[in-house]
Amino acid sequence: MVRYGELSTKGKNRKQFIQQLARNVRAALQAYPNVKVSAMRDRMHLILNGENGEEIVDKLQYVFGIQSFSPAIKVEKELETIYAQSVALVQKVYQEGQTFKVNARRSDHDFELDTFALNREIGYHVIQAIPDIIVKMKQPDVELRVEVRRDAAYLSVETIKGAGGLPVGTSGRGMLMLSGGIDSPVAGYLAMKRGVEIEAVHFHSPPYTSEQALNKAKDLTVKLTPYVGNIQFIMVPFTEIQEEIKAQVPSGYLMTITRRFMMRLTDKIREERKGLAIINGESLGQVASQTLESMTAINAVTHTPVIRPVVTMDKNEIIEIAERIDTFDLAVMPFEDCCTIFAPPAPKTKPRLDKVEEYEKRLDVDGLVQRAFDAIVIQGIRSTDSFLSAHSNEFEDLL
Repeated sequence: MVRYGELSTKGKNRKQFIQQLARNVRAALQAYPNVKVSAMRDRMHLILNGENGEEIVDKLQYVFGIQSFSPAIKVEKELETIYAQSVALVQKVYQEGQTFKVNARRSDHDFELDTFALNREIGYHVIQAIPDIIVKMKQPDVELRVEVRRDAAYLSVETIKGAGGLPVGTSGRGMLMLSGGIDSPVAGYLAMKRGVEIEAVHFHSPPYTSEQALNKAKDLTVKLTPYVGNIQFIMVPFTEIQEEIKAQVPSGYLMTITRRFMMRLTDKIREERKGLAIINGESLGQVASQTLESMTAINAVTHTPVIRPVVTMDKNEIIEIAERIDTFDLAVMPFEDCCTIFAPPAPKTKPRLDKVEEYEKRLDVDGLVQRAFDAIVIQGIRSTDSFLSAHSNEFEDLL
């Protein structure tokens, strides 16, 4: 039994939010083909039909849009059966001195007892079976939920917290500029939590950046897939652009102009793939390219909204989320990305836009962007994928 979060505030749009959540749940449970998903206005029911309940509980905890859910048993709509199964459920979890309450509801208004009577009678049978149990209406230790529907009655005593947020896909599509660092995976996670479907754009500059660095970025994407099912990973070849910038642009402006090319390419990919926004992991003041002056100069190449979910967070706050979503240990592995390989010793923290545009006249901007765009590689990433370990195993096989 799945309960919705913010969907309850969506008014006339509620139906489409619920339908999107149902699609996301089916995608998250695609390895369990016998599960039947039934999404209604007030909640969603999953009939397991013999599938592994513990594994499904684990999968559901990653699905945005779910406030909470409860493993439930389905019983016949016969009062004696409901009483007996209710007592058995409470006895299974009850510990001496605990409190309880019954929370009954019915969508079948033809059922012989109304909600008040159900609460009273079920509670009576539980107390008869467990005389020492204490009734407490607010914040009990054990809450027995009983829902009588037209097909059957559903009983549960456990409530598991969901991921919250909005169903991924209800807020449109955004292109995540994914490096190999700590911040951008956290930015992607937070964007998904607000309902944005992300596609990961990664810039790769061989031979300066290694195959391990590329696989690390793919594995970071794998860490984000449980929240949505699968994510498109878009590799952008960036070697020619970085070599040209290095050869033609003063050292202090290398980072600014490099980031402007990344922004141009991400925006071009966004337009091609019908995205609505660009998402990145910039945190104000953290590095030279993340001052307001730098952001202004970099943003000048696009009119597309740029979402920066971690922009006001300090590093410790970002690390805390990275550890929680299990991207931190992978992010700090020592495979350098194209930004760190070509980082100048003294980048401009307050670049002048007129200077940036003057230096870019030395470059074939349109040609460089188009050639990189024409050579992008798109790969679907699933939660079962593994890239760094697979690459390591292939290497070991050659020894």
